Parts: sequence; structure tokens; C-alpha cells
Amino acid sequence: MSNQLSDRINSLTPSATLEMAAKARELRASGKDIIGLSLGEPDFKTPDYIKDAAIEAINQGYNSYTPVDGYVELKNAIITKFKRDNNITYDPSQIVVSTGAKQALYNLAQVCLNKGDEVILPCPYWVSYSDIVKLADGVPVEVATSIDTDFKMTPEQLEAAITPKTKMLWYSSPCNPSGSIYSKKELRALADVLQKYPQIIVVSDEIYEHINYGVTEHASMGAFEDMADRTVTVNGVAKAFAMTGWRIGYIGAPTYIARACNKLQGQVTSGANCIAQRAVITALLESPTRIKYMVDEFKERRKLILGLLNDIEGFKCNEPEGAFYVYPDVTHFFGKTLNGTTINNASDFAMYLLEKANVATVTGDAFGNGNCIRISYAASEKEIKEAISRIKAVV
Repeated sequence: MSNQLSDRINSLTPSATLEMAAKARELRASGKDIIGLSLGEPDFKTPDYIKDAAIEAINQGYNSYTPVDGYVELKNAIITKFKRDNNITYDPSQIVVSTGAKQALYNLAQVCLNKGDEVILPCPYWVSYSDIVKLADGVPVEVATSIDTDFKMTPEQLEAAITPKTKMLWYSSPCNPSGSIYSKKELRALADVLQKYPQIIVVSDEIYEHINYGVTEHASMGAFEDMADRTVTVNGVAKAFAMTGWRIGYIGAPTYIARACNKLQGQVTSGANCIAQRAVITALLESPTRIKYMVDEFKERRKLILGLLNDIEGFKCNEPEGAFYVYPDVTHFFGKTLNGTTINNASDFAMYLLEKANVATVTGDAFGNGNCIRISYAASEKEIKEAISRIKAVV
């Protein structure tokens, strides 16, 4: 039988991070000792006070379908969080709870983009942005940055990327994969450019907001009064609260966009998990200081992995200010032959490290920047030390 799948799915690129994780699992199953530094998944357990809230919800009998856009109590907790942490004021009609921040982003693309609409993506960007845009028949417009500019887009670059077809700008801060954080001053400079183009909707992905090492204070585009009516702030609990499998993300958005996302979600997944939602109410209403122990540990791991990588010739690293990734420039190795393997690009290098060092990383090509690889330090110190030792041995 011939391939009966749609052109849409046949042209879709698999998630590079999930694909590398799958390869690592296959190699482990075959008996290889693989250290996985490819996934952005905290190795901490979900805090007990959040788990207790979930258990209480089960005991209280929460088991029914939830409202499509989330429980009222959770939406109110999100409103409180946005005001407390981001100085953004929303009302319940502007909040939509989804099955993870990834669904929230997919919803936004589907409800905002028409065929041929352009979306500006500062590179590097989170691995799924480009394909989510393409699935909505949008056109990703990549804006190149480099390690020398701390992987941040300048106002001049933004201005140059805007065309009559530009509909949206998507970015993350702290950034996955670079860990870079846009300061309030830097965001204001980008906002000043956008004032000339009122048709452009901004999507600010802030899921790593609390994993911030204190160099640059977190700032939100939506907090600017002149940007509030066209900025969508995306967040979730997966990263900072070690709740990746609970699958709760959310947006604060202009009412017309939130209603459209609610309409779409009602036809796709309906409301998110009832027990997870009840637990997230507690997670968001408690002080962020209760998860600071994880951030402090990530900061120590950052120091460790940067020290080890900087001791390897050919790895050029900046110092990420947030998230839990390093994004070294590895162009030093391009064109070289290592142990019989020719390294032409970052994809070759990442595969070489998997096959020769038994360490899983992710190629920078997946993030729109082919000069780098992404290494997650959401792993134990023992694993980090062993992984970098293996990498050093094979390069």
C-alpha cells in the first residue's frame, strides 16, 4: 500500500531533542552506558508540598472533565502569579491553561497565522518553534545571533527582519538553548522598534523565568504598557517546579487571542488534567523561594560544567544567565577528522559524541544555529564530570 499520510506530517521534522533521547534509550537497551545530557528535564523530584496538593485533590474527588481553559481557581492563581512576578495585570478571560506550554504555543500559531504569514525567530530558538509555525502554514524568519553577542537579537536586526508579511515575533527569555536573558533595557529597545509595526504580535516564552542566576533581573515584554495589548506571555510549571510530566502550561493574552485558543483547544484536547491543575494552584501561590534550592543547585552545576568545558580546546562557551543549558560554539572541530570520523557540522559532532563518548547532546542545527551544540546540565555532578571527561577523551 502506498503512503497515505498527509504532506503535512511527511514534511514535519521530528523533535531533535526527543529523537536524540530515543537514540540514547536504544543504545542503553543494547547495553551501552549512555549519559544523557540532551533533554531539558530537571533531575529533581516534584516538591512534597505540590504532591500533597495533588493527593488532597484525589481524596476530594476531583476526577471529572475540567473547563477547557482551566479551573477558575487556577486561573486566579495564574493572575496572582503574573502580577506578583511579572507586573502584568490580566483578568480571567485572558488566561488559558493547556496541556503543557508546547500546546499553548501550538494553539497560538494555529489561531494567529494565515498561510504565508512570517514569524521572526531570533536564533537560537527552542527546537519546536519553527515546525509549530510551519504546521500553521506560517513562514519562520530566522535572525542569526552568535556567542559574541550572547545570542541576543539587536533592535537593528529586528528592524531588518520585518516585512509587510511579518505577523509575529517569538522568543524565549531565559532562552532555551543558550540560557541568555534579555534585560528590561534590551526588551524596551526591541519594543521601541515594534511601536512602528502595531500589527506584530509578540510571543514571550518565559518558562525558565525562575531559573535565573541573578545577573540580569527577569523582565517581561507584556509589562510594558504600550505592548500589553499585543503580547502573549507563555509559561508553565515543568522546568522550575520539576513537573515535566504533569503537563500544565498557560498563557496570558489579549482577550480575543485567549478566546480563540480556548475555541481551538475545545476541539482538540479540551481541558487539562484535573489533578495536575489542582496541584499547580498550590505551586503558583506559594512563594518562589520554596524552589530556590533547585536554582542554587543548577548554579553550582553551571559553574562545574563551564569549568570542565573551558578546559577542552575547541569548546567556546559564554556564561548563561539562566535555564540549565550550555551552548558551546564547536566550529573548531568542523573539517577535522577525529578517530577516523570527519566532522562536517554540529550534527556530525553531536552524533560523534554519542557514538564515541557515549554522551547524548543535541545539535545546534535543531535550534537554528549550526555552530553549536546544546548540553543540558540538569544532571547530577557525578554524571556531568563523567560526561565531560568522556568528551575530552575523544576530542
